[in-house]
Amino acid sequence: MPSTSVSERAVIFLIGAVQFVNILDFVMVMPLAPYYSGALGINSAQNGIIAGSYTFAACIAGLVGGYFLDRFDRRKALAVSMLGLVMATAAGGFAQGLPSLILARVCAGIFGGPATSVAMAIIADLIPPERRGKAMGAVMGAFSVAQVMGLPLSLKAADLGGWRTPFLGVAGMGVLVVLGAIFFLPPVRGHLDKGPRPVHPVGTLELLGRKDVQLSYLMSSLVMMSGFVLIPNIPAYVVHNLNYPREQLWNLYLAGGIVSLVTLRVAGSRVDKLGAFKVGTAGALLGIVLTYIGFVHYPDWFPIHGLFVGFMMAMGMRNVSYNTLTSKVPENAVRARFMSLQSSISHLSSAVASAVLAPMLLKNLSDGSLVGMDVVAQVSIALAVTVPPMLFIVERRIQARAALATPALAGAPALASQASSEH
Repeated sequence: MPSTSVSERAVIFLIGAVQFVNILDFVMVMPLAPYYSGALGINSAQNGIIAGSYTFAACIAGLVGGYFLDRFDRRKALAVSMLGLVMATAAGGFAQGLPSLILARVCAGIFGGPATSVAMAIIADLIPPERRGKAMGAVMGAFSVAQVMGLPLSLKAADLGGWRTPFLGVAGMGVLVVLGAIFFLPPVRGHLDKGPRPVHPVGTLELLGRKDVQLSYLMSSLVMMSGFVLIPNIPAYVVHNLNYPREQLWNLYLAGGIVSLVTLRVAGSRVDKLGAFKVGTAGALLGIVLTYIGFVHYPDWFPIHGLFVGFMMAMGMRNVSYNTLTSKVPENAVRARFMSLQSSISHLSSAVASAVLAPMLLKNLSDGSLVGMDVVAQVSIALAVTVPPMLFIVERRIQARAALATPALAGAPALASQASSEH
């Protein structure tokens, strides 16, 4: 029905806005380093500490959030998390040195991690499973929008108004998102409704003891590690090893971001029709082929734009597949807890991947090229090969569980049901 469709679009737009602000807050910090390092007297070697402080804090917040996020109306939890992120981002804009900037980034991670978990839980709660892939694709498109539009605008704002301007600008956008969540999102309390019979409260350890949850977290970890052993060094590899002009890097990211945005929308709807295993496997295989071609044995005739765009397409297909699939693993009552713990595991996996990556790569002092990128690529391929079997196993287990479930217990309540009950 039209009214239901409009309501779902409004929810998807608001959650996409949450993700845009959250992602932009994270991705803009390192590119802004040349702007604030000199002004605050920060050694460039310390920039990794600034980025790592957010990741570490988000990881811890995910673990802690798993214990209490499902106790509250998700709309209120999202508003509080985003308000904390807004204040932390603004604090970054007022930093006076390395300690205050690190403290601001730690606070941003503490609130940004739970904000992402609650946002994804809201999508899974309000959008029925048969349309969830498309919704996930649209929400995940916020990353591409942040990359294509948000990051260049942040750098331009720093050029025009100084390094503090992007922090304060993102904080201002965050305030609008908080207001939107408060006034336009419906209350999301279905997970608090215990129904006519008492429901056994599920503890964190009990949740972690479930086979479906363990497999889902293992899959998430493998996906993140296969990407993050490779992705952070792609710009340096493209410039120094493939001799692509540094000043034209924005062209690659622009093209990759646009393709990624389209891919996420198309792949999301394909997941709804074909299943996560088929779409995710296609993305994983494409990524494996391009990783081998691009980073193990790169042929001179292969266009760099084709490599970059194809790689972004493969990542989009794989990521929307596994995110849609994992959203179906937990029941409504523990979904935010599940998402929060998954976020923590994802951040931890990214950190582990980066730590493993460091000793594998060396910098050629004569030309700046990266030595050992082929080894890193082979590690990425080895991890990526495990993803399709994990998608297959998790999807089969979810299908088997759904087949056994009664209609009253199969899936979360749709937004249409909630809307009709409110009227």
